[in-house]
Amino acid sequence: MFFIRLHDAFFDLIERATAGWLPGLFARLAFASVLLIYFWHSATRKLVASERGAEGALAEYFTVSGNTFAQIAPKAFETAGYDATQLDTPFWVMAYAGTYGEFILPLLVVIGFATRLASLGMIVFVFVQSWVDITGHQAGAETIGTPFDRIQDSAILDQRLLWLVPLVYLVVRGAGALSVDGVLSRRMGLRGSMG
Repeated sequence: MFFIRLHDAFFDLIERATAGWLPGLFARLAFASVLLIYFWHSATRKLVASERGAEGALAEYFTVSGNTFAQIAPKAFETAGYDATQLDTPFWVMAYAGTYGEFILPLLVVIGFATRLASLGMIVFVFVQSWVDITGHQAGAETIGTPFDRIQDSAILDQRLLWLVPLVYLVVRGAGALSVDGVLSRRMGLRGSMG
């Protein structure tokens, strides 16, 4: 009985000392260290400027390349003869939304601004990315993986499930006190509503 009370008192103290700031901060730092540069690099590779190098014009940093369609809609791009101008408007909307989503949503998650919405957007993004990898790029069984097996390194079911853990936490609990949401909530007197 003594050890149970000691255990409860110790972990209650830790929970009270860290509940308002540490879990949200830790989830955002984990996301930043594992996924921020991954998504930004992926988005950069979809821009015309990345194909031309340093001499690219400013407008090319805001224009998606054919590589974008090869990544997000490979079958449609192939059907269009690898000519993006032959693709319908929904593909262009998807290309721009996906590319700039890879820049904006991770940044919002990391700084903790509109964190719950940004994290929800990233969850949707990861599901769409996985669906495109499986259906559009015909990912094999080894890449897809199998849940509850002894192999822990499949790119889709294992890795992306772990990507979702901090994002789900942030959707449910918010970014915490050490975030832009937390600062705005305190300034506006809306404790807990945003952060």
